[in-house]
Amino acid sequence: MATSLGSNTYNRQNWEDSDFPILCQTCLGENPYIRMTKEKYGKECKICARPFTVFRWCPGVRMRFKKTEVCQTCSKMKNVCQTCLLDLEYGLPIQVRDTGMSIKDDIPRSDVNKEYYTQNMEREIQNSDSTRPVGMLGKAQNPSDMLLKLARATPYYKRNRPHICSFWVKGECKRGEECPYRHEKPTDPDDPLADQNIKDRYYGINDPVADKLLKRASSMPRLDPPEDKSITTLYIGGLGENVTDSELRNNFYQYGEIRAITLVQRQQCAFIQFATRQGAELAAEKTFNKLIINGCRLAVKWGRSQAAKETDVKDGFDEMGTGLEPVPGLPTTLPPPPALEEEAPANYFNLDPSSSPALMNISLPPPPGLPNPPPSDWFCGPGSHMIDKILI
Repeated sequence: MATSLGSNTYNRQNWEDSDFPILCQTCLGENPYIRMTKEKYGKECKICARPFTVFRWCPGVRMRFKKTEVCQTCSKMKNVCQTCLLDLEYGLPIQVRDTGMSIKDDIPRSDVNKEYYTQNMEREIQNSDSTRPVGMLGKAQNPSDMLLKLARATPYYKRNRPHICSFWVKGECKRGEECPYRHEKPTDPDDPLADQNIKDRYYGINDPVADKLLKRASSMPRLDPPEDKSITTLYIGGLGENVTDSELRNNFYQYGEIRAITLVQRQQCAFIQFATRQGAELAAEKTFNKLIINGCRLAVKWGRSQAAKETDVKDGFDEMGTGLEPVPGLPTTLPPPPALEEEAPANYFNLDPSSSPALMNISLPPPPGLPNPPPSDWFCGPGSHMIDKILI
C-alpha cells in the first residue's frame, strides 16, 4: 500500500510496524529455517482496516505460501494466530474457546466505535506485562473440561497443503507435476467447511468449523467408574518411549496417594494403583481425554478386577479387553476327533457293507515260501477229527 507523504500524519501514527509475526506452530511450519518477506504497511487488517506489516513465507516443501491476515493488535485482543485465527493456547476456533470459557464478545462492529475500542486496547496492551491476554479473555475463568478434551496437542501440518486445482478437476490443467496446486478430487463440493468468513471466525459467529467441534464435544465418550469398588487402578496407554515413572507420578500425585506405578515399556502403557477409590475416581475424571505428556495425548481407562482378568486371558483377551495375537511358530489347536460309532463294525478294506459275510471273511494269501493253510471245509462238525494225511 502506498503511503502518503503529506503533513497530515494523525492516522499514520496508528499504523502498525512489527519485526516478527504472531503465529502458531502449525502455520510457522516444521522447517526451523524459513525465509520471510516483510512488507511494511503492505495491506489493511481484515478486522480493523488499519495498515499493518505483512509477512509472507512458505512453511515447508510442497506447501502453499502463507501470509498474515490481521494486525497484531487484533491478534493480541483475541490471543489468536495472525494467519489462521485459531487460539494460540488450545488451537481451537474462537467460538469454541469463548463457549468453553463463557466469554461474551464485546467488540463493536461499527467503524467509529471499533477504532475507539482498538485504541483503548492498544493502550492496555502497552501497559500490560505481555504474560497473559488482555480484555475479557484475561478476566475469564479457568478453562472447562471441553477445551482440554478438544485441544490439539501437536501441530497439524496437513493444513498447510496447497488448495485443489480447479483446472485439474475440470480436466483442463496442462502444468502436470509443475502445478503448485493439488491434483485431487474434492471430497464434498457442498461441504460447509469450505465456505468460511474471516470476520465471522474472528467474532465467533456462524463458524462451521466451530459448530462441528461443538457437536463432537457433545457426543464425546465418558469414563464411568466400574461397579466393583475394589478397583483402584488406572490404565494409561499411548505412552512414548521417553515417559518415565517420575513424570507419571508428578501428574497423578495431586489426586490422591499412589500405592504403586507399574510401567510396561514394551507395550507403552502403565498401571497406576491408588490407595483409595476416591483418589482413583478423581484422577479418572480429571485426566480422561485431557492428559498430555511430552506432547502426546494419553488414553486413560479403568483397570479390571483379578477375576475378570483371568476369565479374559482364558478366552483369548488381555486385561484391557483387546484380543490376544497368536504367537508365531507355535502349532495351532488340533481339530476334535470324529464321533465313534460303536455299532458300526470295523471295515478296513472299504468293502461294501451290503456284501455277504463270506466275502467279508476272505483271508489274505500267505507269504512266499510258506504252505497254504487248509481250506475251511476240511474241518468237520463238532467232535470229528481232521484228515490225518495231507497230499501235497
